[in-house]
Amino acid sequence: MKREIPIYDINNISVFTKEDLLVSRFGTYTESHKHLHYPHRHSFYHIVLFTEGSGNHTIDFRSFEVKPYQVYFMVPGQVHSWDFDGPVDGYVVNFSPVFFQSFLLLTNYLEKFSFFGGSAIDSVLDIPEKSRTDIEGLFAEILRESAGNSKLSDDYLRVLLLKVFLTVSRFARDKPENHVSSYNHTLLNTFQQMIERNYTTLRLPKEYAEMLYITPNHLNALCKDLLGISAGEVIRNRIVLEAKRLLVNMGLSITEISYQLNFNDNSYFTKFFKKQEGMTPEEFRKKALKNDLYENL
Repeated sequence: MKREIPIYDINNISVFTKEDLLVSRFGTYTESHKHLHYPHRHSFYHIVLFTEGSGNHTIDFRSFEVKPYQVYFMVPGQVHSWDFDGPVDGYVVNFSPVFFQSFLLLTNYLEKFSFFGGSAIDSVLDIPEKSRTDIEGLFAEILRESAGNSKLSDDYLRVLLLKVFLTVSRFARDKPENHVSSYNHTLLNTFQQMIERNYTTLRLPKEYAEMLYITPNHLNALCKDLLGISAGEVIRNRIVLEAKRLLVNMGLSITEISYQLNFNDNSYFTKFFKKQEGMTPEEFRKKALKNDLYENL
């Protein structure tokens, strides 16, 4: 039997859902949706604030320890699972990709936040003690407002969520690279967004540098300064991530995956993947099975 990583739409997560939004206490949410503990993908944005609990959760094959006053942000398409150690609680907010589009003039506004960039390492944040009361208070207000039926309730919820994003973004930027100019951060963010849209067709740094109106050397230096890796590696990492996401879908053959990622043939894809990961796609898939990734699918 072919087993696949399920993809959940916001309307499949019943009980708590408004049309494009779901808000709940996290403990209640997990009790009602135990199947979400196992590997799955979302077609919506997903935010969780932990206020108590322990264990681990995994985003795109990277594992994180669950801690009180940790918040994580996920964009559509990422592979996700939980493995809690005892009771856990907090808040969960899910919203569809169109939830903000009619409200904001800039439809790609959320892309300005590093935690919505699709990088697992940037999407999990420990809230500083001085900010915990404010952040938890915002989530509590979002939960209360979501239970009402005011005519302007949805707009108020959007404002509250934006306040969460803006508040979190202040301490999310408190990293060593803070001394780098805002222009370079914007340039890097634009480069990463371009990769997200074009990684199956554009594979060379010079192609992105041309679109950014900078030289390949400038782009490479920027990536090395801010990320510690070359521009080419940033592109390759995104291709490998998507390959892993597809490989854990047992309904797809290696050949089908290679074509989806726009490789000319299966052997080229295999060589590329092995060079990046030190194992073939088949070996990665077997390792996932051996680690019981699909145990309860």
